[in-house]
Amino acid sequence: MKKIIALLLALTLAASLSCSFAESGNLTKITFCLDWTPNTNHTGVYAAQALGYYREAGLDVEIVQPPENGALLMCAAGQAQFAVDAQDTMAASLDLEQPLGITSVAALIQHNTSGILSRAEDGITSAKGLENRVYATWDSPIELAMLRYCMEKEGADFSKLKLIPNNVTDEPAALAAHQIDAVWIFYGWSGVNAELSDVKCGYWDFASLSSDLDYYTPVILANNDFLKNHPDTARAFLAATEKGYRYAIEHPEEAADMLIEGDTTGSLRDSRELVVASQHWLADKYIADAADWGIVDVDRWNGFYSWLNANGLTSHDLTGMGFSNDYLSGE
Repeated sequence: MKKIIALLLALTLAASLSCSFAESGNLTKITFCLDWTPNTNHTGVYAAQALGYYREAGLDVEIVQPPENGALLMCAAGQAQFAVDAQDTMAASLDLEQPLGITSVAALIQHNTSGILSRAEDGITSAKGLENRVYATWDSPIELAMLRYCMEKEGADFSKLKLIPNNVTDEPAALAAHQIDAVWIFYGWSGVNAELSDVKCGYWDFASLSSDLDYYTPVILANNDFLKNHPDTARAFLAATEKGYRYAIEHPEEAADMLIEGDTTGSLRDSRELVVASQHWLADKYIADAADWGIVDVDRWNGFYSWLNANGLTSHDLTGMGFSNDYLSGE
């Protein structure tokens, strides 16, 4: 209920604010809000910035950290033209009588690369192995519904999963210390970190268990009013961003250094080994089997939202909502 109230407040704010969009000299100012501290999901944006692709497109792009209530709400309120979020967390903002004014305009990674990390010695090679294990949870309804679905699909009893709050910052270390037995991770960062650690870890992913769970995370969102009023600028931004991601695909190590250099938070300063390894792992995941960079497969997008509705996680049928391929250069 608190999340819904926050979303409704943001909707009111979005109605009262115009997009913070302005032209300065010959460059058009764009605010791009991250979903978290800089990481390799974002590398193409930093590469586009460092290589001057945005300036060549006539854009002055400012990359900012998300506020406490999240990048999605900042974008919906018009305080950022673009932001990073994910299809699952978008659902609450679309599942309203008046959906928030945001649209996914590009997929940053083509497939769901998240799953469950555990200690290798415990042999948790599938959802059934979670019975009687300690799992660190964000206590998200979608998260827990996915775990229940996966466990029951394999004949396991979800009630035997022991849930504790997820305050883990280093997953391999928490597993090695037996603070937890299992935790949801995104492999491109935490899985690669586990590979670099001295802890032997096991892993299984959601996408391989069910095609309905192969949803899009992360994506680039855009403010709907901005898209309506400035479609050519939106296309220019995405075309320059695509060039940045293509550079990251072809030059992962150089792009990793651009990400570290561009990170104003300093969070990556002492993590070059991890950033480079993560960049190499993600290089072929940005486009993968898609026809082009950024494109959302309509059937996969709708399949996940159909799954949410069928499992009582949305009150509206969200199929066909929340995304567009119309602003991509390949369309």
